[in-house]
Amino acid sequence: MVGLQRNLLLSTTDDEAKIGLVTNMDFKDFQALADLRINEAAALLALTPPLPNGAYYLAGYSVECALKACIAKKFGQYVWPNREFVQKCYTHDLNKLLECANLTTLREDEGKKDSNFAQSWIIVKDWSEQSRYKMYSFHDAEQIVKAVQEPTHGVLRWIKQYW
Repeated sequence: MVGLQRNLLLSTTDDEAKIGLVTNMDFKDFQALADLRINEAAALLALTPPLPNGAYYLAGYSVECALKACIAKKFGQYVWPNREFVQKCYTHDLNKLLECANLTTLREDEGKKDSNFAQSWIIVKDWSEQSRYKMYSFHDAEQIVKAVQEPTHGVLRWIKQYW
């Protein structure tokens, strides 16, 4: 990964640090992970036979990482963010992360201008880390990967404007 010099979105307890829940990732790490995860998702769909369950999960995880890149970029190396804000951002909920990144209104505006983007967000927005425990059809996985990856109307392309 890219440099791990920043302590952003950190856990605040010693117990969490002992078991590895402290995140020492900067926005570049999250950017790299967002790109890596969507590429892995597409690769899983291209296999014979395809692996839609992993593809679905990784596509949504890509969006989570992209939004966390936007949040992490807000803070400099020596900025200590407000504890309540950090706790609010310590989630996998894409809508909450969108809010933490101050992108909710911008996403709504983009959806009004671009109906294809709005449809992509509808497909992506309900992703959850719990999707790793579910089974998905090839069609469902293909839809979320396309909604994230599409170069003109995709969710990842849009988020990258703000990271």
